[in-house]
Amino acid sequence: MPTTEYGKSAIDLTRALIERASVTPTDAGCQALMMERLEALGFRCEPMRFGDVDNFWAVIGDQGPTLVFAGHTDVVPTGPEDRWKSAPFEPSERDGQLYGRGAADMKASLAAMVVAAEALLADKPTLNGRLAFLITSDEEGPAVNGTVRVVESLVERGDTIDWCVVGEPSSSKSLGDIIKNGRRGSLGATVTVRGVQGHIAYPHLADNPIHRAFAAFDALINEHWDDGNDFFAPTSLQFSNINAGTGATNVIPGELVARFNIRFCTEVTDIEVRHRCEEILSAHGLSFDIEWALSGQPFLTEPGALVDAARLSINEVTGLDTELSTGGGTSDGRFIAQMGCQLVELGPINASIHQIDEHVAVDDIPRLTKIYHGIMRRLLIA
Repeated sequence: MPTTEYGKSAIDLTRALIERASVTPTDAGCQALMMERLEALGFRCEPMRFGDVDNFWAVIGDQGPTLVFAGHTDVVPTGPEDRWKSAPFEPSERDGQLYGRGAADMKASLAAMVVAAEALLADKPTLNGRLAFLITSDEEGPAVNGTVRVVESLVERGDTIDWCVVGEPSSSKSLGDIIKNGRRGSLGATVTVRGVQGHIAYPHLADNPIHRAFAAFDALINEHWDDGNDFFAPTSLQFSNINAGTGATNVIPGELVARFNIRFCTEVTDIEVRHRCEEILSAHGLSFDIEWALSGQPFLTEPGALVDAARLSINEVTGLDTELSTGGGTSDGRFIAQMGCQLVELGPINASIHQIDEHVAVDDIPRLTKIYHGIMRRLLIA
């Protein structure tokens, strides 16, 4: 398929996907559109619905290493539609940008993946492995019936993944300037500190959980967890909510509830972090309960076949020497990485994601398609 032809095809498919109002967990027909294109190429497409979440697994090829392109069709809510310059689900081009909810996160990536596969297979080459797609509609939501369930199903039946490209918008200032080759782990906590409620004028008859908690919380904030490493920044703890009080100004509250999150690197485990937090709280004499929620373990793909293929493909299209990064939040890559594969996240510029007037540079869509095509070519044909 000539470059100009698949460039137009990728832009047209991006527009078609944006038109489908797939607010999480609704897919709104995006996956059916993708599967129709993939089945025409010979992919074996397997819809995998769990609960109210649509997913699919598609593969072409029968043996050898497996390269997966992964992503999500769901998008975040639009926010106030009257603040958009154009309707969020009516793709609109202005000043070289394509506007619409999901344009950057991540319907341009989905379109680029599909059209890159079409370009790769146009001449019916012999693949030195399998090419696959893992698509969900639950990444922007609870992420309990999406990628994680598909991965569980693949593992149960002995399916494997060797390399995975997640189409998350990883770029910062120009396409391909940054790719994510790992992510920190995310551990959340809700801690309830118990005291004794009483009149504020008689503090000796009460036990103020606010006063008790703050010294312990300060110790948590200032704890030195680790020094990070060549790929990860040091582990960080941040409080997000602290609530106490009855609303009255003359009552010492009986309890305080606080929430914090720890983004941890590969220098510590979530078990070690939990134990140290509980030790600090106990050392300050608190009466407390704590509930933990592990959102994802840290993962890292060191330079190797996949990173090299991504870097070479980016340089071939953009001329950039891309930077590796493990910063930012979590993605569904955390579930796929547990299969032991090499994984990177590579997609458009992320400056407008989740915002009013989300957009992607029109010219970046065919360029991203060429980058994905280059990765496929280098790993499965070259």
